[in-house]
Amino acid sequence: MAPTANLALINLFIGDIQGGLGPFLGTWLAQSASWSPARVGFVITLVGFGTLFLSGPFGALVDRFPRPRLLIALACGAILVGTLLLLPARSFPAVLGAQLLAAAGGTLLLPAVASLTLGIVGKDRFPAQQGRNQAFNHVGILIAAGGISLGTGYFGPAIAFWVLGGMALAAIVATVTTPAGAWNRRRAVGWKEDDSDEPERSGIRQVLGNRRLLVLTVALTLFNLGNGGMLSLLGQKLVATAADATTWTARYVMVAQLVMVPVALFAGSLADKRGRRQLLMVAFAVLPVRALLSGLIDDPVWLIAAEVLDGVASGIVGVAVPVVVADLTWGSGRTQTALGSVNAVQGVGGALSGWYGGLSYGLFGWAGAFLALGVPALVALALVIWLDATPEPGRRRRRRERRSAAAQGA
Repeated sequence: MAPTANLALINLFIGDIQGGLGPFLGTWLAQSASWSPARVGFVITLVGFGTLFLSGPFGALVDRFPRPRLLIALACGAILVGTLLLLPARSFPAVLGAQLLAAAGGTLLLPAVASLTLGIVGKDRFPAQQGRNQAFNHVGILIAAGGISLGTGYFGPAIAFWVLGGMALAAIVATVTTPAGAWNRRRAVGWKEDDSDEPERSGIRQVLGNRRLLVLTVALTLFNLGNGGMLSLLGQKLVATAADATTWTARYVMVAQLVMVPVALFAGSLADKRGRRQLLMVAFAVLPVRALLSGLIDDPVWLIAAEVLDGVASGIVGVAVPVVVADLTWGSGRTQTALGSVNAVQGVGGALSGWYGGLSYGLFGWAGAFLALGVPALVALALVIWLDATPEPGRRRRRRERRSAAAQGA
């Protein structure tokens, strides 16, 4: 089997397990333990902050450790154990500990899979391959959500745990069967493959101090502040306003993932043709519209429209961000360190999103909570429009270049 086929299978199976229970956590805790939205949001926030400090070091570990397959297998194992520990958990400390373990595994997965992909296909083929990776990732989530939706009526909400467990085991098998010789360490970091000497890695401050990388990180943090807790909050809204919230949440996940499949494929091909910048602008512009629909619509059928927009925004971001980070750090030997650090900082937004949404609900009700989640994305959009967050020149840089060319011509 070709190594790219293994990449496809790995991404197919890790899609569902990457975030542990993900959007089903709030629904599960609300139904099985009668947790309030504020309490669910608080534990999600604590878990998010707990794993923030691991993201950068995990990225550095991936850059240094020449066995990404082993790291992926260990991450899948941590997610499996942590999620299964949630099944009997009802107390706050038990839920927090289990979620921390699962979240740590998900944090390691991102840079490890990116490194494996770069080491197999190289930088030039990375945007298209990242699009395919994300497409298979979303197909995996779609399959799992379909299984959960169909199985809930027979086995109850606990079916989510067993589906996740099966996917985690399959991901481990796909990882360990990937041909070891297909991955090249030098190819993964942008060094010449036929050179025996190991170049000196760039300083961490030099890499992480890149202005465009900093602007991108702030924009992504704001995006995740609005996006991170939106589906979980929607699931809790359904518990209060609709019957069978678990099934509807699974359906929304299915719709969003179904949309993400073609979006990821197109984003991978358009990243080179249209540029990373325009893709990010579209993703950030979509989130406020989704928030508006989620806040103003109560009918669970019509709320599907909001999750279509979720598929567009998340599908683009999943492809564009690793590609942009690789662009800005290529050859430094610190690409996964930078990706892990970006994920850590933007994770602040994701971690605060659950608390922010729960607090907004307490102050303004359901509609106000969703509208509040849409505001940070507008600020993120402004940053991407007016500041250089990607390798393509923005308005100000193009203007400076035109003025410089005119001055030199004169």
